[in-house]
Amino acid sequence: MMKGMINMQITGRTIKYGANVDTDVIIPARYLNTSAKEELAKHCMEDLDPEFINRVKPGDIIIAGPNFGCGSSREHAPIAIKASGIACVIAPSFARIFYRNSINTGLAILECKEAYEGIDDGDEISVDFDTGVIMDLTSNQVFRANAFPAFISEIIKSDGLVGYTKNKLSK
Repeated sequence: MMKGMINMQITGRTIKYGANVDTDVIIPARYLNTSAKEELAKHCMEDLDPEFINRVKPGDIIIAGPNFGCGSSREHAPIAIKASGIACVIAPSFARIFYRNSINTGLAILECKEAYEGIDDGDEISVDFDTGVIMDLTSNQVFRANAFPAFISEIIKSDGLVGYTKNKLSK
């Protein structure tokens, strides 16, 4: 599998946050002088959760409350989340520009209110992007989000819109 691609099914441990997590706490403005993914990852969630970078592991999944990614329209936010190792963000709703920036940068996101309400911090869950099924392996609960449309799956699998476009142009 190419670097940055996701499997259409993942399993990971959850890190849970509340509502209205804005882009200013996802990646503080003082770090916007770089576009280096590794540097952005070091400061991801720093103002909201100073221990995030020490506890996040590749493949972890953020569960968050409504309106995740509100605030500034910076692409740095989904880039920082993805570069930190987060495989997916699940929330009842996303700020529209964050939603768009996530798809464009290849960060998998799913909307599911029930998953936010039923999944606890630290639970192990599996996510099937083709069906939208989210299974909490810790509590044995099952939730359903909308599956990715085919074109969004292709963008995510291509590591974002730039990779998707390169793949299309090379064919």
